[in-house]
Amino acid sequence: MKENEIMKMLLDVTHPAKGDRNIVELGLVESVKIEGNDVTVTLAFPKHRDPLAEYITGSTKAAIFRHWPEAGNVDVKAIVKEESAPKKQTGLNLTLDEVNNVRHIIGIASGKGGVGKSTVAVNLAVALARLGYRVGLADADVYGPSVPVMTSTEGSLPEAVNEDGKEVIMPIEKYGVKWMSIGYFAQPGQALIWRGPMACNALKQMILQVRWGTLDYLLIDMPPGTGDIHISLVQDIPMEGAVIVTTPQTVAIADVEKGVDMFRNKNVNRKIFGLVENMAWFTPAELPESKYFIFGKDGGVKMAEQYGIPLLGQIPIVQSIREDGDNGEPAALSSRPDGLAFIALAEKLVKAVDLP
Repeated sequence: MKENEIMKMLLDVTHPAKGDRNIVELGLVESVKIEGNDVTVTLAFPKHRDPLAEYITGSTKAAIFRHWPEAGNVDVKAIVKEESAPKKQTGLNLTLDEVNNVRHIIGIASGKGGVGKSTVAVNLAVALARLGYRVGLADADVYGPSVPVMTSTEGSLPEAVNEDGKEVIMPIEKYGVKWMSIGYFAQPGQALIWRGPMACNALKQMILQVRWGTLDYLLIDMPPGTGDIHISLVQDIPMEGAVIVTTPQTVAIADVEKGVDMFRNKNVNRKIFGLVENMAWFTPAELPESKYFIFGKDGGVKMAEQYGIPLLGQIPIVQSIREDGDNGEPAALSSRPDGLAFIALAEKLVKAVDLP
């Protein structure tokens, strides 16, 4: 593999805020070094902090792996042009200024994927807004961002604004909620191949570099599972506590336990406001009063009792929830039973947060 071949691979990496011009054309590729199957790419950004630097860094690495699956270690570094030595993209110089006017920052978490965590997060945000609260949601699931689809905001590109030498990202506003997601910056169908530290930095940018303004609630749709990324995120973000989403099955108990243990770990030590049992029962549209407990009955109730945390709500499986999510119109906007279930969940969360 030669340097010019790597440069050709990088023609796929575009800067969303620069008219989708690629990073080679923009002159951001400072150097490419190859040693065997290992590649080091240095990207040189302008003096002022580029709010999309983490996204471009991750996309650069992804492009190389996509074109050259046999690549070994791919190291992408970011420097400021005026600096003489490369600087790893770990210190983002992010402050808490943009979240200083947020009353409550709450994580929406799950022990594993596939439990409908993002569906709950999006609908909970809309429900809180319907109750009159000022709400924002940060889609921190960098490996599977779904907020753009679920809110019908695909194709939206958040604006980057330079204020006194500091760049901030303006969130997308719809349904009375301020939304931010890495999905706004990724190309359709593009897989984000990011390792731990890079993912952590991207998540922090998606939260701390966004102009949230004055909010009552900022919900963070966290990546599924537990691990270093989650612990790092919670330690660097002034998160007040979390809501854990699960399904009723007995096998879900182990996953709930992981989530509970993480937030109760002495190095994290965040309050768990409660548990949400998603897919609690199935209700067919033609039989709205019927309940079919296809995943077991009251599993969430038992889990909540076992771990000593409140059960905030039970959300049924209703075809309209899936359809509304796919159509970008959250179910919480409706006055159907599923919409009212999310309103009730929001009301219980507000009470739980206000408890001493």
